[in-house]
Amino acid sequence: MTFHRIVCLWVLGLGLSARAESNPLLEPWTGPQDGVPPFDRVKMELFRPAFEVAMDDHRREVDAIANSTEAPTFENTIVPLEDSGRAFNRVYRVYNAWSSFVATPEFQAVEREMAPRLSAFWDEPSRNAQLFARVKAVHDSAQKTELSREQQRLVDVYYRDFVNSGALLDSASGQRLAAINQRRAQLSTTFTQNMLADEARSVVLTREDDLAGLPDSVRKGLASEAESQGKKGQWVVANTRSSVADFLTYSDRRDLREKVWRAYNDRGDHGDAHDNNAIITEMLSLRAEQARLMGYPTFAHRQLAPTMVKTPEKALDLMETMWKPAVARVHEEVADMRAIAERSGQKEPIAPWDSRYYAEKVRKQKYDLNEAEIQPYLQLETLREGMFWLAGEYFGLDFAPAVGVPVYHPDVRVFTVTRRATGRPAGLFFFDPYARPGKYNGGQTTPFRTQERFRGEVTSIVASSMPFVKPAPGTPALLAWRDAQTLFHEFGHAVQELSSDVAYPSLAGTRVVRDYSEFPAKLFEHWVGAPEVLNRFARHATTGQPMPAALMAKIKKAATFNQGCAMVDFLLSALVEMKLHLDTRDPINPAAFERETLEQLGAPSEVSMRFRMPHFGHVFSSDAYAAGYYRYLWADVLAADAFEAFLKAPRAQVPQVAERLRAHVLAVGNTVDPFDGYRAFRGHDATLDALMRERGFTPPAPPPPSRKPRSL
Repeated sequence: MTFHRIVCLWVLGLGLSARAESNPLLEPWTGPQDGVPPFDRVKMELFRPAFEVAMDDHRREVDAIANSTEAPTFENTIVPLEDSGRAFNRVYRVYNAWSSFVATPEFQAVEREMAPRLSAFWDEPSRNAQLFARVKAVHDSAQKTELSREQQRLVDVYYRDFVNSGALLDSASGQRLAAINQRRAQLSTTFTQNMLADEARSVVLTREDDLAGLPDSVRKGLASEAESQGKKGQWVVANTRSSVADFLTYSDRRDLREKVWRAYNDRGDHGDAHDNNAIITEMLSLRAEQARLMGYPTFAHRQLAPTMVKTPEKALDLMETMWKPAVARVHEEVADMRAIAERSGQKEPIAPWDSRYYAEKVRKQKYDLNEAEIQPYLQLETLREGMFWLAGEYFGLDFAPAVGVPVYHPDVRVFTVTRRATGRPAGLFFFDPYARPGKYNGGQTTPFRTQERFRGEVTSIVASSMPFVKPAPGTPALLAWRDAQTLFHEFGHAVQELSSDVAYPSLAGTRVVRDYSEFPAKLFEHWVGAPEVLNRFARHATTGQPMPAALMAKIKKAATFNQGCAMVDFLLSALVEMKLHLDTRDPINPAAFERETLEQLGAPSEVSMRFRMPHFGHVFSSDAYAAGYYRYLWADVLAADAFEAFLKAPRAQVPQVAERLRAHVLAVGNTVDPFDGYRAFRGHDATLDALMRERGFTPPAPPPPSRKPRSL
């Protein structure tokens, strides 16, 4: 949204209102690297008055641009827009940190009040006809060709975002769009808070035999969670992704596996005060109305118009192409699980709460490998060192502990980042690895400040957050393989922010075309299993010994294991939410739609959706991934193809491959078209072939000589 971007620019504040003196949220940041957020001075009662001042300041800035009597130019229209909203952004970035990472009940009350007001504020500039006329004049001007390539792209981004925000609508339609946006902001806030409430529904274990099958590291984690909840002497399975996945993988107690699975799977769907189904129904109706106002047949068409894939039909084609081989693989994987289950005496069919448990036993049988054997070598701290090493060796970023930087929670650590080639600062990295109440239950990377050069050198400040189980004091945090991938995934986003080297913050870092944004993060996941990382940083938690070569060989051999289930659980969520946003019926019952769509797809009953609609925060906590969860698959296509460039390069040439990635992908933000940037790095468009090979699926048949390879 255009003016969400404008007001979310983040650099040093200039020209503050005198009223800032009594409110630290409005003051210019002080401290290392040109200032840091005042997280240590936050009080709930400061947010509302800070927003009042900052919004008024920004309105005056926008009015001055709109009411200028000078002929519109890049310098007197686009540049001051890019420079506006700095005071507001100081407030908003701190507010957003609390929303994502420390959403206490006190903060949630503030959030419920501010959500519709912020939405109305963000809509104001797009309804300013004089302002849009100036932006349009710059966009349509013949002199536009005299601007630099980056400046031209910035003009295009502003113009398109104005249009997408409703600048071309008549007055009545614009007012209706604003009302829709305000109501949707309220709904999204309530959806998120309901989800957080249901994530507090932990499963409490009281007997030693409730722990049957659990490794010692998992038991200690459950005991530590119980103690943090005041239940010392018991064990608690927190309703978070990592804790639930560990329990489902190891627990011998089928009854408890089902209980834990249902607590997680049914978040937002309990028919109580925190039920999200009615919210989804209203949200879908409002999104559909918004799309019609903007001239699109469905909300999905509106969302995908500015993406690489362009249309929902192409996104569906991508997903459906992967669906058939993935389902075929699931049937093979389930047959292996069923054979072991029957031998162990389970007469019931494999259920979703069984699949992780028996998959782990199949892996042991087929590859003499299980998660418990790998996990002692995946210490959070040594893997963190490994990803820092990777960023230094390949992308020239060095990390060191920061001193004197305030944090929003005691679990957070901060690192200074410098550019190896020049020794100049690149930014600050906030590392927030552990799950806790009020924190988003998933991986998330959030910029607190965006790199820029057009008003002087300004460095990035970025936070990476994960939902890992916090270990008992004095015990190292051990990660499952999937958690290690999450760690590297979020770090990939952070590296892109910290590598950014552009002039204008609206084009910097991860502010790229929507379905290009996950590509660097997906690529970084591949380095978890890379020999250069495992050889150096996979150290046993007890002995300190490196991971044996034989174990690494088994991991490599089992790389395609259970990829059918992994792909299908993703596709179920991605397909259902895309089809929801393509359906023109109103109202839509999300529970019925979910059941009907799964039946139409012929979804394997043994595999559950990664996210069901009532807790699908990607899609309903905001519009960020609405009609867009497919983008993780598109990123997988790009990442698999990109990683082959590293695999195929002779060792001596790997730094050159990394430099091409840095120069044409990580550093350029949205200053170039993503297809052009990818081709400059890779030399060709990505195809499905590399992903098919990586997952162990049968690659598509080679195209006839007269046709180009499959790509989007």
